[in-house]
Amino acid sequence: MDQHQEYVLRTVAERDIRFIQLWFTDVLGTLKSVTITPAELDGAFAEGVGFDGSAVEGLTRIFEADMIAQPDPTTFMELQGQEKGLARMFCTIRTPDGEPARGDSRRVLQRMVDQAREVGFTFYTHPEIEFYLFDGEHFKRGELIPVDRAGYFDHTTERLAQQFRREAVARLEAMGIPVEYAHHEAGPGQQEIDLRYADALTTADQIMMMRTVVQEVAAEQGVIATFMPKPRIGIPGSGMHTHLSLFEGEKNAFFDAAGPFQLSTIAQHFIAGLLKHAREITAITCQHVNSYKRLWGGGEAPPYVCWGHNNRSALVRVPLAKPDKARSARVEYRALDPSANPYLAFAALLAAGLAGINSGYQLDEGAEDDVWALSDFERRALGIAALPDSLHQAVTEFERSELMAKTLGEEAFDFVIRNKHQEWNDYRQQVTPLELARFLPVDPTPSR
Repeated sequence: MDQHQEYVLRTVAERDIRFIQLWFTDVLGTLKSVTITPAELDGAFAEGVGFDGSAVEGLTRIFEADMIAQPDPTTFMELQGQEKGLARMFCTIRTPDGEPARGDSRRVLQRMVDQAREVGFTFYTHPEIEFYLFDGEHFKRGELIPVDRAGYFDHTTERLAQQFRREAVARLEAMGIPVEYAHHEAGPGQQEIDLRYADALTTADQIMMMRTVVQEVAAEQGVIATFMPKPRIGIPGSGMHTHLSLFEGEKNAFFDAAGPFQLSTIAQHFIAGLLKHAREITAITCQHVNSYKRLWGGGEAPPYVCWGHNNRSALVRVPLAKPDKARSARVEYRALDPSANPYLAFAALLAAGLAGINSGYQLDEGAEDDVWALSDFERRALGIAALPDSLHQAVTEFERSELMAKTLGEEAFDFVIRNKHQEWNDYRQQVTPLELARFLPVDPTPSR
């Protein structure tokens, strides 16, 4: 038994932990869990916990039903909330003969992180996670009414949103998940919580934890929290703008004091990779039908493939670096939304960036204009392409991608294709309220 397992066993005994939740994520980013008692911990560490893998979206094929959830003791965390004595660990999923499960999305990211490490890079991410809060009583009546009418950075006397953010942040901090900022976003009832930068695997785990905490606090306070990219027409969509950087040991590989905008050659190749492969990774970064209503619905969503220095209309933004602070050099990818599976999304972004570095992609001139305000003719003249405008178009681009097939692996890649085609087919068969309002005849006034 290694030292991490010993630490977990000792902590469980000392803190009177009564239940341990074993967590993993399906290919769509849905959190799964099984609960064990302290008496089962030794066995779980030694042999894992068996379950029916064929019942989990995209995890394995039907004839490989028996799967094992192997808890990772380095991810042990005591949970904070109204119920005490709970803890969790993330799991690696494997087959009974010890092979990694082909559809384990956390394993997909781990493989990409390992590939980056083999060439000397550590991949860091820093997400800005937006979500909406709606009134719970109105929701029961089928109405989506925001909990407030505040806007970006507003400090209001309406205390619900402030108290919500404080409680969510306090729980995250108590569990060792550092939060950089929490504030009101642009939409009524829209909130943002920014996690501090960490290595990509840790960040993805923290995003799964943050989503869970937000939903738990919402349930306790009688409100509805949603990470849906565009929950209602006429309000800004919710994104998950994510800052990316590569480090070589303690050195930021993206920083060069003499480079354009203090960007190193490595950073320029990385950005070029993000742009070259942007269309084919969009089915991962924006994985639902609803994602494209946010992406093409105005606001600050970035539907065009370009980069710019401190340009919020660009897909890839190079933030203004802090003077003489090399560690802060980074790029921001703005298409990602909070409904994405963070493991697959970070794996796709890293794969695209590394492809740019490995193949020496050259970075074209950045866009300094407001890309949203340009005409289609002007964008074509500047060589600015568009991201897919629907899930159907996105998955069509995705299934042609050799890079994504290699990154996700055959099983996860095929599942995403089948699942997203089915989601699109289900969506296009719906008859919407807009169609009913537009095409049904107006009731005639009864004759007297």
